[in-house]
Amino acid sequence: MPIHQTNYCSRRSPVLATGAMAATSQPLAANAGLEIMRQGGSAADAAVAMAAVLNVVEPMSTGIGGDCFALFYDARTGAVTALNGSGRSPAALNLEDLQSEGLTRIPDESPHGVTVPGTVRGWADLLERHGRMTLADVLKPAIHYAEQGYPVSPIIARAWGQLVLTFRSVDAPHEYLPEGKAPEAGQIIRLPALARTLRAIAEGGPAAFYEGPVAEAIAARVQAAGGRLTEEDLHAHVSTWEEPISVEYHGVRVYECPPNGQGLAALLALNIIKDADPTILSRQQSAARLHYLIEAMRLAFADAARYVADPAFASIPLDHLLSDRYAAARRSLIRPDQAMQPPSYGSPLPGSDTVYLTAVDPEGNACSFINSLYMGFGSGLVVRQSGIVLQNRGTLFSLDPEHPNRLEPGKRPYHTIIPGMITRGRNLYASFGVMGGFMQPQGHLQVINALIDAGMDPQTALDSPRFCVMNGETGTQIALEQGIDFDIMAYLADLGHHIIPVGGNKRALFGGGQIILRDPDTGVLWGGSDPRKDGAAVGY
Repeated sequence: MPIHQTNYCSRRSPVLATGAMAATSQPLAANAGLEIMRQGGSAADAAVAMAAVLNVVEPMSTGIGGDCFALFYDARTGAVTALNGSGRSPAALNLEDLQSEGLTRIPDESPHGVTVPGTVRGWADLLERHGRMTLADVLKPAIHYAEQGYPVSPIIARAWGQLVLTFRSVDAPHEYLPEGKAPEAGQIIRLPALARTLRAIAEGGPAAFYEGPVAEAIAARVQAAGGRLTEEDLHAHVSTWEEPISVEYHGVRVYECPPNGQGLAALLALNIIKDADPTILSRQQSAARLHYLIEAMRLAFADAARYVADPAFASIPLDHLLSDRYAAARRSLIRPDQAMQPPSYGSPLPGSDTVYLTAVDPEGNACSFINSLYMGFGSGLVVRQSGIVLQNRGTLFSLDPEHPNRLEPGKRPYHTIIPGMITRGRNLYASFGVMGGFMQPQGHLQVINALIDAGMDPQTALDSPRFCVMNGETGTQIALEQGIDFDIMAYLADLGHHIIPVGGNKRALFGGGQIILRDPDTGVLWGGSDPRKDGAAVGY
């Protein structure tokens, strides 16, 4: 498996190991996952342990008040399965009610943005199918840090401080704003209310969350803020196991979770670029490469915005969207000498602040896992005496009655969080993800291009400067990260792209990810963790 240096020089080496490896955005969580595997746990056990610790040590990004998705690679069979742990809208919330209030979209801070939290059920279902340990076993590290305390790491402290005004709960200053302000880097934080809730889940399983006092408190908190979520909505929640969607790309197969997630956007973009000139795709510091990837991503987003929805409510023509014929038609719209006008979605033939973590266990199984509250501290609603911060994922519903992603009772919204997996033949090639809202499919496209076309190791692929396609007030804007040559920025601007250079502390715009790559010939694991976060890849 060729891995070589390129014209981009990383400042950090990849982590190599032969036993097991875990990687995520906070070192305490990564170490917790590795320790679970040392105790005999599987990659799934390690993933849930890390996700739970991240709820404690990076609480603005994730938690039991949010949702999760997972891809699991089974080393015995070579099969990849997808878990959808996202929740649904309240049964009593409908489009007409919100339109009567004069809303054209659900505001980020609205209690109507709170959907049923799917995380706890998702954790339990992942363990039931792919784990070897109990929920009580894997929650021990998170409970320990919540009760005994942990020092807040620097990038997390900065993000915490930027979100102080998010909270709308009398409990928030006590639980998440000690002494009325966000903690500083190195300050030891304890979350006793969250610890009690995690203990209840460890002892009682998902029923302790979706039934009884916790469910009653969640529903009461949302209703007190004017929302419609009920205990019955929580009781009715289930996860779903689904067939992942995938495409072939230059000798590997790339897997994503199907809609209602936006992994489709990453696969659409990969399909568009896969027939490009290899010399263009392999040159990371190249205006031609960036232009081609940016245009492919813009086309993919146009399609995702139109077609991604809950498949239980909408017919999504996945086979046609992911066909070579459709990719060729979309590819023909890209001009090498000019940025396209804002692209529209295509017409295929008829048919029907987030955390990422990954683990590979000693048997070669891999889990790619993502857990989120959507925006930082989600809705800002904290459930009394529980430490539960509720997500605002429902703000991604459309209020256009003709749109497939329109708000309907009991429906899952468009989801930004997407884990990724790559195989070569039946062998694991990489378990990976890049977190950060709509940056995620863009991150997937760019790290896959770096790994496969440029032959970069995982750490260098993550370190490489990125672009981010954004919707601004004046149209599409392209943020370019510090490290991309000025001459390249100028050339892209000459093509008609609206370029915004970004550096310093604003690098969080470009997401943060982790990659574990496995060499099938030697079994060596190559791990990388994004420098835009506090995280680490660890192995033995």
